[in-house]
Amino acid sequence: QVFTFNTVEIKVQPSVKVKNGAPMSILCHADISKSTNFQLKHNFTIFKDGKVVFMTVSDKGDAQYEIPMARSSDTGEYECTVEAGGKTKSSNSLHVWVTGMTKPILTAEKKEVLEGEVVKLRCELPEEVPPLYFVFRKIKMNSTPKEKNVFEPYRNFSVVEFSVEEGDNILQFDCFGRRNVKLEFESSEHSNKTLVTVREPFIKPTLNAKPSSNITEGERIQFECSTVVARMRDIEIILQKNKTILNSVRDEKLLKYSTVATLEDSGEYLCKVEQGRASKTTKLNVVVSELFPKPILAASMSKLDENKELTLSCSISGFRKANFSILRKNTNGDIWLKNSRNLTMRVNVNDTGSYICKAEVKGIVKESKSVRINVYAPVSKPTLSVVSGLPEVVVGKPLQLICRSVMGTPPITFTFYKGNEVKKIVINDTYATFLDENIRQNDKRGYKCDARNNHSSGAKTSNILNVTVIVPIRNASLGSIPYGEVEDGSETAFLCSVKEGSWPIHFRIFRKTDHEVLLFEKSENADRVLWRKAAMNRHDTGTYYCIASNRANVDVKSHPITISVILAAWQKGIIAAFVLILIAGGLTLVLWCFLCKKKKAKGPSMEMSGSALTSNLTNEKLTRQQNDGDYYSGSGYIEDSENHMKSTDESKGPDLESAEVEYTEVEVSTLDPHRAPVQKGTETVYSEIRKANN
Repeated sequence: QVFTFNTVEIKVQPSVKVKNGAPMSILCHADISKSTNFQLKHNFTIFKDGKVVFMTVSDKGDAQYEIPMARSSDTGEYECTVEAGGKTKSSNSLHVWVTGMTKPILTAEKKEVLEGEVVKLRCELPEEVPPLYFVFRKIKMNSTPKEKNVFEPYRNFSVVEFSVEEGDNILQFDCFGRRNVKLEFESSEHSNKTLVTVREPFIKPTLNAKPSSNITEGERIQFECSTVVARMRDIEIILQKNKTILNSVRDEKLLKYSTVATLEDSGEYLCKVEQGRASKTTKLNVVVSELFPKPILAASMSKLDENKELTLSCSISGFRKANFSILRKNTNGDIWLKNSRNLTMRVNVNDTGSYICKAEVKGIVKESKSVRINVYAPVSKPTLSVVSGLPEVVVGKPLQLICRSVMGTPPITFTFYKGNEVKKIVINDTYATFLDENIRQNDKRGYKCDARNNHSSGAKTSNILNVTVIVPIRNASLGSIPYGEVEDGSETAFLCSVKEGSWPIHFRIFRKTDHEVLLFEKSENADRVLWRKAAMNRHDTGTYYCIASNRANVDVKSHPITISVILAAWQKGIIAAFVLILIAGGLTLVLWCFLCKKKKAKGPSMEMSGSALTSNLTNEKLTRQQNDGDYYSGSGYIEDSENHMKSTDESKGPDLESAEVEYTEVEVSTLDPHRAPVQKGTETVYSEIRKANN
């Protein structure tokens, strides 16, 4: 009994889009191949959005899940799994959309409310599955409905509150739901409309002005605001003008407020009655006619010098019977000067300020517009200086000047000049600055500044400020005489110079070997400096350079030069003379040795015979040594004068060099003529006896 699953298919009837309330069937079919015709039990399981919604066992390869009335909650992804004989196979998923949502149910907590209270509403979609969107609407006659949107991710109902406002009489409410299906929004139909009746807690207030809303300045006006309330508790009446509260009463039905009318009292007044959230208002427009116009303050001069005379006059156009007073404005309160129409005084700088006059008629006081009076003290002679301190500037660098005037009433106008050219005009209190960024090498024009204010004395001019223009050092170089090689002990002159630069210039000369050594420094009002080194020695060999600087504070370094100290001519002569003396001494010694040799040749025959025998003996000795090695002929050695000189000159060590050399004649005994042949001629044998310390 062999079988295999070919396919498992899932279908929906009548279609994948089903109307809400219509019947719907989910069909599952298993296509199986068998080796023989045998019975096989099939376990069918249908899933919706991963949850089991239907299970059945059948001998056939088909199963059907019936839904008599489809609801929007049946929308989702369906999948069928078939298990048979230990084998399992699943179908592809199928999306089913039940279009249309159930009608929501709306309920109101109260059917009758007072103004200022709230209406609590509940909207429910009983057969829908969250997440859901709820839309509540408040409907008034002849107005656009107000909506509130609520998202409910975990429940199929929502609750909101609507406040009842002034003017709400009969209200209707409804709601509808929305859901998101495959990134598309679907809305339900609107719920039933719920009717709510609104009762007034109090009537709209009345606002009156007595004696009239049109009155004249100086008359007393009284405002009365009243209402009728259902219950007195927490009632409040407020009178306002331009959002300013003039008066208020609590737990009373009537408010009164009176005042003497002025022009400023013209405008709109508002009476507001509040209780809880309920609020009602009434407005009244009041017009106050002018009793007399505002006074006008006139000044003989608005700008004047100190110690001058000032006259202030106060008047009312077309009206003369009034009580006048003149005052000076002050932040801590106006300062009274005189109860009069006119005021004359001699002013000083402290009298600068704003002045007003007041006029009173029938208890109405009016104030004029302020008049500004400026009293000026003359400016003092300004001083011009450089901000950095010293009156100097480096070419190409900016120069900042400051002009000050210690005395004088501000504002002061400062004018900067370069030569006779106006460069800048500044208005300030006591000083002004000017930045000259165009400094050239040949700039020789002086600076000055003017200071003036509104005093009649005019401008004051500073002294001329001459500024030194400093040219930075350029192209430093170092030379020496002699150059390169210098004899030991000789004088060497070093010359450090610059191509350009303002004086004084500070020169420094350094020698660099293993480290830098400052040899010389000096400030000169010149573009070069000369330094003489009296006696050079081998320690002065090295690399030399110089550094030049001036008030531009820029060090300029020259290229280095190399100085080698060699032996002087007289030192070379001494060495040569010493060598020649040594050579002459050697030749003298050789000559002396030669003469001594000739002298010995003229001596006794015994010496000659001895010499000959010695020569023969020596030869025989050499022969005998080779034969039997038992013959020795004396304690000396034989050498000629040249070899002797060489031995003496080439001897090493302090002992050998200081040893004295003596020459001694040695007698040689007569040898057997049979042992050695007789040699003709004569020879002298010398024996060196060195007296050594050791």
